Amino acid sequence: MVKLYTTIAAFMIAAVVYAAGVAPVSARTTTLSYANFPPASTFPCVQMERWKAEVEKRTKGVLKINTFPGGTLLGAKNMFDGVVMGQADIGCFAMSYHPGRFPVVEAIDLPLGWPSGVVASLSLLDLYEKYQPESFRKVKVLTMFTCPPANIMSIQPVRTLEDLKGMEIRAAGTGVKVFELLDANPIGMPQSDVPDALHKKVIKGMASSLEVMKDFNYAEYCRYITMTNLQVVTFAVVMNRDRWDSLSADVQKVLDGLVREQTEWTGLYVDEHVNEAVRWSKEKYNVEVIEFKTEEKARMSKLLEPLVNGYIERAGSKVPAREIIKDVLTFKDAYTKQYR
Repeated sequence: MVKLYTTIAAFMIAAVVYAAGVAPVSARTTTLSYANFPPASTFPCVQMERWKAEVEKRTKGVLKINTFPGGTLLGAKNMFDGVVMGQADIGCFAMSYHPGRFPVVEAIDLPLGWPSGVVASLSLLDLYEKYQPESFRKVKVLTMFTCPPANIMSIQPVRTLEDLKGMEIRAAGTGVKVFELLDANPIGMPQSDVPDALHKKVIKGMASSLEVMKDFNYAEYCRYITMTNLQVVTFAVVMNRDRWDSLSADVQKVLDGLVREQTEWTGLYVDEHVNEAVRWSKEKYNVEVIEFKTEEKARMSKLLEPLVNGYIERAGSKVPAREIIKDVLTFKDAYTKQYR
C-alpha cells in the first residue's frame, strides 16, 4: 500500500510539473554549446543569455547551455553551416548575410515600412511557420527575430527626400540599394570607422537602427534623426538536427514552448533599447526627431518599389514570391495594430 501511495504521489508531482511547462527533473544532464557572432553586449547576445537562463530554469537543470559570444566558436558567415556540421549545437546567424540562400524569409529584409523590431520579428516567425522553408530543413529553428528598422541619423536635417540628394550616407547590405534609389550617395565602411568619418564629415550621416545613437555615441555628431522605418536585418537561432533528435520529448516541449515567447521578448527588448537611446540623445545633445509627412512617405515607398519587384522576379523561380509579399504585409499590418 505504501508503495502504491508513493507511485501515485510521484505521478501527481509529474503532472503538476508538466502543467507548468517545465521538464521533470532527471538524473541525466545534457550540455549544449550555443555560438553567436556579435559582441556579448549586443542584443543578439542579450537574447541568447536570456534564453539560456529560461531553458535551464524550465528544465530544472536537465539542459545546460554554454554560450560563446563574439565569434569565439563560429563566425557570422559560417554559423549556419557550422551548426549543420555539428561544430556547435546551437547557433545564432543573420539570414541577411546570405543573400539568395533563404529566399522565403528574405522578404522581411525589404524596406516595407517596418514600424518596430517586434512587428518585424513576429512577422518573420509567422512567415517561417507558414512556409516551412526547405532552406531550414537541416536544422531545428529555436527562435527568430530582427533588429529594429533602419532610420537616418545625420549631421544636417533631412526633412524631405530632396535633402537626401547626393548626401554621403553610411549604409550596409540592403541599405546600399535603398539609398541609391533615394538618390543619396551610400558609402560602405566598417562600424569602427564611422565616428572618425562623421567627425571629418566624410559622411554626413548613417542609416541603421537607432540604438547606436547612444551605444556608439553617434548623437555627438548626428543631431538629427529622420524616421524612415526602412529595412531590418533578420536572425534565426538554429540547432543541429541530430542534437535536437537526441533530446527527450520533455525537453523538446520546453524549447518549442519558448520559440514565439523569445521572438516577442527580443523584439520588445530592442525596441525599448532604441526608445531609451532616442530619449538619451534628446536630453544630452538636444537631438531633433523628424517625421516625414504622409505624402513624403508615399513618395519614398514609390521610389523603393523596384526592390520589392526585384525580389519577386529574383525569388519567383524558387518560391511563391508574390504571395509571400502579400503575407508579409498582412502580418505587418496585424502586428502594427497590436503593438502600436
